Amino acid sequence: MRVAQQVKPRTAAKTEIQVARLRERRAYVRARLALPLCVSRVAGQTSCATPVLRVHDISSSGAFFMYPHRIDPGTPLALEVSLLEERPRHRAVRMCVDAHVVRAEAAGEPGWHGLAVAFDDIRYVRNGHYVKPPALATALATA
Repeated sequence: MRVAQQVKPRTAAKTEIQVARLRERRAYVRARLALPLCVSRVAGQTSCATPVLRVHDISSSGAFFMYPHRIDPGTPLALEVSLLEERPRHRAVRMCVDAHVVRAEAAGEPGWHGLAVAFDDIRYVRNGHYVKPPALATALATA
């Protein structure tokens, strides 16, 4: 169980957040982030008609999310996690992960299962092209 509390800033411009670990058995701290997730392959087979899911929590070594089917522990998966969506001033960034299921548990909703996965390989992919604002492009061209 983690307890996060905000620490009063020492200066007006800087805010610090501390995370305390209480009775935590994991080697890596997990962050509770609701990032969009897509399962692209299950056991080498392309996953079709899978809805866009949400990560429940994630760390540098694994993640936990809800999935509409039960998958047995040890099964390899290919996941795509959207870290940044494309905006006018920056590219979209996706984390493409080869992983395997380490735990599957029943969820509160019928037909859904909580999957804990361990990451085996991580790649980062950037989509789109960054378009420089006109004023910056002109300033760089004349410099």
